[in-house]
Amino acid sequence: MRILLTGGTGLIGRSLCRALLAQSHQLTVLSRHPETVTSRCGATVAAMASLDEWQPEHAFDAVINLAGEPIADAAWSDKRKQALWDSRVTLTRQLVQKIAAAHVQPGVLLSGSAIGYYGNRQALALDEAADGGSGYSAELCAAWEHAALEASALGVRVCLLRTGLVLSDGGGLLAKMRLPFGIGVRFGRGEQWMSWIHIDDHVQIMLRLLDDAQAHGAYNLTAPEPVSQAEFVRILSELSGGRVVFTAPAGVLRLALGERASLLLEGQRVLPGRIKASGYAFRYSQVMDALRALL
Repeated sequence: MRILLTGGTGLIGRSLCRALLAQSHQLTVLSRHPETVTSRCGATVAAMASLDEWQPEHAFDAVINLAGEPIADAAWSDKRKQALWDSRVTLTRQLVQKIAAAHVQPGVLLSGSAIGYYGNRQALALDEAADGGSGYSAELCAAWEHAALEASALGVRVCLLRTGLVLSDGGGLLAKMRLPFGIGVRFGRGEQWMSWIHIDDHVQIMLRLLDDAQAHGAYNLTAPEPVSQAEFVRILSELSGGRVVFTAPAGVLRLALGERASLLLEGQRVLPGRIKASGYAFRYSQVMDALRALL
């Protein structure tokens, strides 16, 4: 396939590029830093600096949209919220406009989303049939998904990737949480659910959705066995060579992080109902196995 990929230089995108190249797909990566694409994504990957370069006569068989500014890396000022919106919702709308203008439209759009779509639902088990939640993250994800689904009216098959907490040895969440000497940090009481997924399973599910002509709509990209934050930290600390777990009080986190503290203190118990029903067998369904493989 000829594939256009946004977010290709990110954590998930780099792993996906390797898998797609191994299957002999032709890749073009949209990046604000096109000079880094070949080193991060592969020597044969073409770079596109702006969507303005996608002319109607340039045909792609598939579009994979993984772009998005990191949601946890900076305070949610009005300026930051606008950047988060533009990198998700606005860019997705622009992609759909380019798809509509193409002489030969792609057959499928895989478009990013996140389990933040469900809001803070505590211990309630959530599959893809669950309604969206409330709060900033939920509203951002809902608008992001709505923008992608506009491509359905063009006859494009759209899959929404409601991604959980991705575990990888290439950075991301695990790099932030793995402190020296096996020390772990529990956020608040640690009862909030962490719906995680190993990077290998995430990539394999995307490949499956790309190839399955019957796949459409929302998919939870999470492992089938979510855990509490306290349990995750306990296992991570032990596997890192220590058994010390400190508690960061909820009040301190809210004071330090403001609205963004919800990312640490709230959670969702999200289950991958649709992908399991399709017959996909997870390589890593237990967090102990996933973390042991990565560490």
